[in-house]
Amino acid sequence: MPKAAVYDMAGKEIGEIELSESVFGIEPNKSVMLHMVKNYLANQRQGTQSALTRAEVSGGGKKPWRQKGTGHARQGSTRAPQWTHGGIVFAPKPRDYSYTVNKKVRRLAMKSAFSAKVAANEMVVIDSIAMDEYKTKTIAAMLKAVGAEKKALIVLPEVNEKVIASAANIPGVKTAQVNTLNVYDILNADMFIVAKDAVSKIEEVYA
Repeated sequence: MPKAAVYDMAGKEIGEIELSESVFGIEPNKSVMLHMVKNYLANQRQGTQSALTRAEVSGGGKKPWRQKGTGHARQGSTRAPQWTHGGIVFAPKPRDYSYTVNKKVRRLAMKSAFSAKVAANEMVVIDSIAMDEYKTKTIAAMLKAVGAEKKALIVLPEVNEKVIASAANIPGVKTAQVNTLNVYDILNADMFIVAKDAVSKIEEVYA
């Protein structure tokens, strides 16, 4: 059964926690994780790109010159694609790029991501992440104490406005709750920092 050291916000080790084998100790499935990352990025796309076809651009109603006898190639409109200000061939139109993934695949990808972080020693468990005031310096000090000065994902058991707002100003740092976690954010972070209460919630959901 995998284990993880438990630290306080000052970076001092105060104990150890046993992690669920079925959530934090499986063999990571790379293809499933890749599938979920692609799904997440596709779902983020706005799909708002748009251009006009030759039927939609203004003008071009008059034939520019007669069909025969001019020496020019025949033309029917000044808004054909080869003309300046002409329409776009197969113009892109607004579309929805999102798609859904099977629930079992999503669960396996999440457990694979958790296990990958544990295997790489990139998961840090904090006894309690709580603050009395809005203070970016406090969160920055905690991250430095646990060696997470690059990209970090802080996972809370529930919404904590003070922690979320204090971490928002730090470049590369994201906060999430157990119910808003996704594979992309977990894998994209250099350090996965989880409150102890959030660990038990993760195990409750995914075990």
